[in-house]
Amino acid sequence: MKIYTKTGDTGETSLYGGTRVGKDDPRVQAYGEVDELNAHLGLARATGVDVDIDAVLVQLQRDLFALGARLADPGEKITPRVAKAALGDEEVLRLEQTIDRFDAELEPLRNFILAGGCVSGAALHVARAVCRRAERHMVALAPPADAVLVRYINRLSDLLFVLARAANHRAKSPETTW
Repeated sequence: MKIYTKTGDTGETSLYGGTRVGKDDPRVQAYGEVDELNAHLGLARATGVDVDIDAVLVQLQRDLFALGARLADPGEKITPRVAKAALGDEEVLRLEQTIDRFDAELEPLRNFILAGGCVSGAALHVARAVCRRAERHMVALAPPADAVLVRYINRLSDLLFVLARAANHRAKSPETTW
């Protein structure tokens, strides 16, 4: 199979199920933001995060493939056919438990902090900002995205914030308050 299909040469792409839409379609923009977020998580992993954070990021990257697939499927036909595209309340709970686990090692926040710190911490702060952008695109969809997907992306941005703080803490890189 060739990597290029030429089917997008006119500015259109296919959603799951074959529906053709413009590449500027809000749904395509939403899953494009999720794809960019996934790439930022890969970049954060490449900065040399510790094995504990790396394991979390690998799972998040897998989840984001599922999220993108779900966003590319407005007819909601993929989940019953592709088990790895399922995202539900269990995954949201997993994010919350992971937030709690990493947050337990951090000093409580008393001020806003500036994004930065060590390279991996800064990369995770960028990923958090991209995650928030993806969320804004998702909540604007019509028909709306499945509510559990919105909960997932909202919780994910919280987790990325905590992971950025944890990466900085573990690297002994101080946080700069605003």
